[in-house]
Amino acid sequence: MALRLNRAPARHDAPALPLDTILIGDCVAELEKLPSASVDLIFADPPYNLQLQGDLRRPDQSLVDAVDDSWDQFESFQAYDAFTRAWLMAVRRVLKPTGTMWVIGSYHNIFRVGTVLQDLGYWVLNDVVWRKTNPMPNFRGRRFTNAHETLIWAAKSADAKGYTFNYEALKAGNEDLQPRSDWLIPICSGGERLKGDDGKKVHPTQKPEALLARVLLSSSKPGDVVLDPFFGSGTTGAVAKRLGRHFIGVERDRDYAAAARARIDAVEPEAADAIVQAPAKREAPRVAFATLVERGLVRPGAKLVDARRRYEATVRADGTLAFGSVIGSIHRIGALAQGADACNGWSFWHVEDARGLTSIDAFRDAVRAEGV
Repeated sequence: MALRLNRAPARHDAPALPLDTILIGDCVAELEKLPSASVDLIFADPPYNLQLQGDLRRPDQSLVDAVDDSWDQFESFQAYDAFTRAWLMAVRRVLKPTGTMWVIGSYHNIFRVGTVLQDLGYWVLNDVVWRKTNPMPNFRGRRFTNAHETLIWAAKSADAKGYTFNYEALKAGNEDLQPRSDWLIPICSGGERLKGDDGKKVHPTQKPEALLARVLLSSSKPGDVVLDPFFGSGTTGAVAKRLGRHFIGVERDRDYAAAARARIDAVEPEAADAIVQAPAKREAPRVAFATLVERGLVRPGAKLVDARRRYEATVRADGTLAFGSVIGSIHRIGALAQGADACNGWSFWHVEDARGLTSIDAFRDAVRAEGV
């Protein structure tokens, strides 16, 4: 059975998939119905196998609303490993060669999941620590407060190429600093937490939308298809719809699926111009240095210097540089000047005038802005 939801704007090259749908049933069985190599990104929040022993109480003896549902219970580690292998094989089949997968867990299960994941040929790109600003205390006082969970970000194989990582956008949004692998994000609480008519949590492990937003913004593009094989309360679908991605959810609990459907139906997508993907520099049209010379942005005979003015080279009419008696490309001459094996000449060389130094990469950006 499938619960169909309001769809995000379709893209012309979208695969024939049950887009923006919650599939009801066991994840392995439902994933067998999907085409191979058909989804761009997977976010998996599998059962943690918490192995709780007895009730958990606060110092005042009130009962903690812990995860004790049947879906989180396995008879042995071997049973959990078999379950993990089955679903990881199922999602691997539907993941595109250029796609990636995120899986989240706690110390109870993430190491077991990581072992199986690597055994199946996935290639770990990062492990990310989600550090919680407001974690649940350790009520028994016998251990450190468990204040984080771990996410594994993996490609389909060691030789995977072309996977999405929106580096430039992430860096720009982080005050021009490289994004780090430790994420400080509050747990789901307040108005975001889904609650039933009885005031109790609809789902015990609902993830915060901020966490999913960072996952999707870092490793997917508008129009991509995001699969969540353990859909739960629908956080993945809600964030996907808001950010202009498609989703496919699999959930075996009909109550969770119904709550997720209502939640996602109420989501208003962001304006198209607010989510359009900023082009990565490596995907931008190629511009040769000779083009800058031809257009008069850098003139023959001009002197190029590095940012610290240690080295100087002369621009030639054909777009090469002269460094003493040696003539070569901006990259080769930059490497030669430094005694290095390689150099990115676009970032190394600058033009100096009365206003100061201007990177030749700025001139290349101006050419691209004109449509090359």
